[in-house]
Amino acid sequence: MKKFVPIFAIILIAAMVLGACATPAPAPTEAPTEAPAPTEAPAEEPKPTEAPAEEPASVWADVTPAKNIVFWHQHTKAREEALKAIVDEFNATNEWGITVEPVLAGSYSEIFNKVNAMLNTPEMPDVFVGYQNQVATYQLADAVFDMNTVIDDPQYGLSADDQADFIPAFFKQDVFPLYDNQRLALAPNRSMEVMYYNMDWLKELGYDAPPATPEEFREMACKAAETPFSGKKGDAKSVGYELSIDTSRLASWTFAFGGDIYDSATNQYTLNSPAAVEAMTFIQGLFKDGCASLVTEAYGDQTDFGNGSLLFAVGSSSGLTFYESVVKEGAGFEWSVAPLPHTGEPAQNIYGASVSIAKTTPERELAAWLFIKYYTSPDVQAKWAEASQYFPVRTSVAEKMAGFFDAHPSYKTAWELLKYGKFEPGVPGCDFVRGNGVDGVNEIMAKIVDDPTVDVKAELDGLNERANQILADQLATIKK
Repeated sequence: MKKFVPIFAIILIAAMVLGACATPAPAPTEAPTEAPAPTEAPAEEPKPTEAPAEEPASVWADVTPAKNIVFWHQHTKAREEALKAIVDEFNATNEWGITVEPVLAGSYSEIFNKVNAMLNTPEMPDVFVGYQNQVATYQLADAVFDMNTVIDDPQYGLSADDQADFIPAFFKQDVFPLYDNQRLALAPNRSMEVMYYNMDWLKELGYDAPPATPEEFREMACKAAETPFSGKKGDAKSVGYELSIDTSRLASWTFAFGGDIYDSATNQYTLNSPAAVEAMTFIQGLFKDGCASLVTEAYGDQTDFGNGSLLFAVGSSSGLTFYESVVKEGAGFEWSVAPLPHTGEPAQNIYGASVSIAKTTPERELAAWLFIKYYTSPDVQAKWAEASQYFPVRTSVAEKMAGFFDAHPSYKTAWELLKYGKFEPGVPGCDFVRGNGVDGVNEIMAKIVDDPTVDVKAELDGLNERANQILADQLATIKK
């Protein structure tokens, strides 16, 4: 072991040497006392090496995923076939031997009614589709599994990189502050309200771009009602805009006018906000001036748009393939999508149902989560987005869809509008607010556009009061 000389000994020796150099020392009269040998400095204790931080243990490590689970969805036709292919691939390749049974359980509203009737029973489907407001209603009964308990799990969860790959707004939308920030769902896809427009018709009317403001929209829509498109097919009356009665239309137009229909700070509806009143007054004026009409049958605006009798339609981006088909089969004109006419920055209404897991057993919950994890993985997302024409929920998927973007430029245009996204409220009771035959949103919208003398603000004031009462009644039933 290496020896260390104490500092005081070094100083002492140095002083003696310096003294000898300055003055000759007298001869010693006795032998000098031998200086004690310097004491060896105690060896320093080696510092303990820090052990590498241990990975947190998986709280699911002792759970064996269930072998059979059920997935309730609403997809039909080509989307149903694409979803079945995804499920089949999962069933054939997953390492746990899980088999998912996909079940077409009806429309969103039908699934909502069925699930509501079987909450917290063994008959609940393991995975089910639902909008945020519907899931919030289910959780009044504490019936939905909180994915926070597994999403960060070291064995079965999503890595930090995977979580960061989700489009942030989509990822956050299924976390519910009302329920202590529980994650009650995960998004497998999203859609957005866009404005479809006939560019060839706009050129005939003297315009080189779609409208950016409500004033431009009104001017163009009213001109179209007076000047039919030269390529129009059939004898349908020409019109500038057809309104589909729906709460999402009210939300979309309110967003476009710079407002909102819900105040998350106070947990109150604001269906009578100044922007909402302005938006519905604007729509009422279009009807009063003969520049707009109602959609009278399911997807009638798509049909009229394709035949060239409708200049503008506002609807979901998930209809892009259908618009593409009706235009090709109809008047065959140049068309695309754009933001809704707006008063400031664009504000696009983004929505979409997510997939939730029922509270059942740990085995069923884990199996359900593993399927959802697969369903939202990048490669599967690319397949699902191309087949369904919904938007994928992961940023990295865009690179995998470059060829699809090139083949469908309107889809790419819509994708690039996602940065302007806003969301409708995900609160319980929203289904009852939207339209229940007793002065819901749908009934009030129809009343406003049907009668140009109706006081828009008074109607929205009454609607907002009823909506907040429904919300209060729902919140009072939260299972503690």
